[in-house]
Amino acid sequence: MLNKTKTVTTVAAAILGIGTLGISFAQATDVRVALVPGGPHPFFAPWEQSAADAKKDFNLAAADYKVPQEWKLDLQNKLIESLAAQGYNAFGVFPGDATGTNATLGELANFGVPSVAIGGCTQSPSPAKFCLATDVYRSAYLGTKALIKEMGGKGNILHTGSRLVDPNTQLRIAAIDKAAEEAGPDVKIYQHLTDTDSQETGDQRINGLLAAKGAEVDGIISTGYVSSVVAARSLRNIGDKRIKMIGIDDDPVVLDAIKDGFLQGTMAQNPYGQGYIAAFVLKRFLEGCDIKEGAEFQETPQNKTFIDSGTLLIHAGNIDTYKDELKKIASDIIGSFEEKYLVCK
Repeated sequence: MLNKTKTVTTVAAAILGIGTLGISFAQATDVRVALVPGGPHPFFAPWEQSAADAKKDFNLAAADYKVPQEWKLDLQNKLIESLAAQGYNAFGVFPGDATGTNATLGELANFGVPSVAIGGCTQSPSPAKFCLATDVYRSAYLGTKALIKEMGGKGNILHTGSRLVDPNTQLRIAAIDKAAEEAGPDVKIYQHLTDTDSQETGDQRINGLLAAKGAEVDGIISTGYVSSVVAARSLRNIGDKRIKMIGIDDDPVVLDAIKDGFLQGTMAQNPYGQGYIAAFVLKRFLEGCDIKEGAEFQETPQNKTFIDSGTLLIHAGNIDTYKDELKKIASDIIGSFEEKYLVCK
């Protein structure tokens, strides 16, 4: 947690322009944004480039990607505290814990330091101004529909995903089931193979199932980063192009599998856009904007201020241009953001 007695002077001095402190609103050149994930993971790597682009495009004093050494909430909290003491005055945070992160963001808010949850949501009510993340239900639904089309509208679908206890996994399962139900009786869910989004368990469970019962599987929808990589490698290793597959995220292993015909596509989650949009809106908060009363956010079971950061299907036809498409999604969200969500002084 932030040590208030230690950091209040440093933090308050760092944030030129927070109305609650009785200081004039900040200029863009006073804004110092930190993008902080819960720990190391390749999903967050594009935040580094989005921070660099935001610094240049929005003339910010700083915009940096800072990663805790491990996935431990106390390490993330200590990193945020350190960054605040160094003068960072706006934070985009992937919550290390949906509830526990709220305490740290609340202490930032006490000093007039705005934060947004990006990539994943905190539990409402939350000090974070809003949550900007993938609509995981929609992404899984669209990915499954695309898979069913590639399968010719029939066959057995294997789902490989993250932890079963993760609320996002439950939403993805519901979306996959819905898409399969809509396709009719010729499409069946063979199995929801969850808890596969770590290298060791992914290798064991996915490779084991495909080795033993791959002939019974006609399509794979993967909703976890690591499980997508593992399944893509498995299909390549066994030389199987009969099984159709749609993954998630844009790991090079997955993209190469698409180029070589082992995968039909992968659902992009737009982490670049999450960091870029967050930096822009955090700047606007420090310049005197705030969430307007009655702003029409999307509500999720966890969070009442959700904004979809966008998704698209990467396939052979757009594999060389999809990053530009994601940047356009981010630009479109920024273009309408103030009208939809903000009131500015």
